[in-house]
Amino acid sequence: MSHSKLTGFVGTYTKAESKGIYSFTLDTEKKRLCDVKLAATLDNPTYVTVSSDQQNLYAVVKEGDKGGVAAFSLDAGTGSLHELNRQVTPGASPCHVSVDQNKQIVVTANYHKGTVESYLTKKDGSVQPAVAIIEHTGSGLIKERQEKPHVHFAGFTPDEKYICAVDLGTDTLTTYELKDDQLNRVNELKVRPGSGPRHLAFHPNRKFAYLMTELSNEVIALQFDESTGSFKDLQYILTIPESFNDNNQGSAIHLSSDGRFLYAANRGHDSIALFSINQDSGELTFVEHTSTEGAWPRDFVLDPTENFLVASNQNSNNLVLYARDAKSGKLTLLQSNIAVPEPVCVKFIGI
Repeated sequence: MSHSKLTGFVGTYTKAESKGIYSFTLDTEKKRLCDVKLAATLDNPTYVTVSSDQQNLYAVVKEGDKGGVAAFSLDAGTGSLHELNRQVTPGASPCHVSVDQNKQIVVTANYHKGTVESYLTKKDGSVQPAVAIIEHTGSGLIKERQEKPHVHFAGFTPDEKYICAVDLGTDTLTTYELKDDQLNRVNELKVRPGSGPRHLAFHPNRKFAYLMTELSNEVIALQFDESTGSFKDLQYILTIPESFNDNNQGSAIHLSSDGRFLYAANRGHDSIALFSINQDSGELTFVEHTSTEGAWPRDFVLDPTENFLVASNQNSNNLVLYARDAKSGKLTLLQSNIAVPEPVCVKFIGI
């Protein structure tokens, strides 16, 4: 496949029309998304991630009254997927999955169970049964959403020394160290009560990180100490206009690889908020909102060239393509009519 054609994958809910994971092509010369097709049939693969060597894709999966993670081999040339195996346990399926650079550990976050689970992989990328399961405890300020732990994200610190778990239910960001295949808690940051933190993204300088909150609709700028795996909150900044009073739930958060811009999605306001990042202090300055041309943007992603951004609107069943200005960070709408059923998560294969 030529460099002008990039392959992306969409994880979905399969509650209505969707059948599983879909693939699509981004033509960077024609500036179009095309060729949407079903890549793998499975239940509720709401979050997917691709290994750094582009040879495997991991998806959360539901199987009857069980849930877990499915491992696929990936043909980077054609974008085709072949399921290798899956590991499931009783109860609801996870909502997030990450894999380390060397493809040795897969980590999932389970919103409903309030757990973090880690799996070791085999040489072909298939997953072995979970080796560590950590169950969070506690609750938060907002009774109907924070009645118990709801782990929404589990991922690695940039040096992969630690695994971070973001708990919407308990307003915590917990750092774990992987030792002898077990997860040992080393640090915990409590954010403002009722924030409902959801996803975490690191600055490329490794000194800062950013938490997207679902309940308070804020980005929390954090100072990160790589040596201890500890965080300190620096700034809380709204992702929606103060005048917006309808229901909104913050969703995804991503940074440009030069560390100059941060993007955050709003479900309800149906927008992507753009912030510029102060490289010295880590603090954010709001720049502008861009409409997602649909309802309930669950996720978005910068393509590997970072000249484009693709957003996924879960409730209006469409992907949206924007051109991205590398100097200003600003987005310009290119295409909004790409039909994908119940899209949740978008990922690209790198160049």
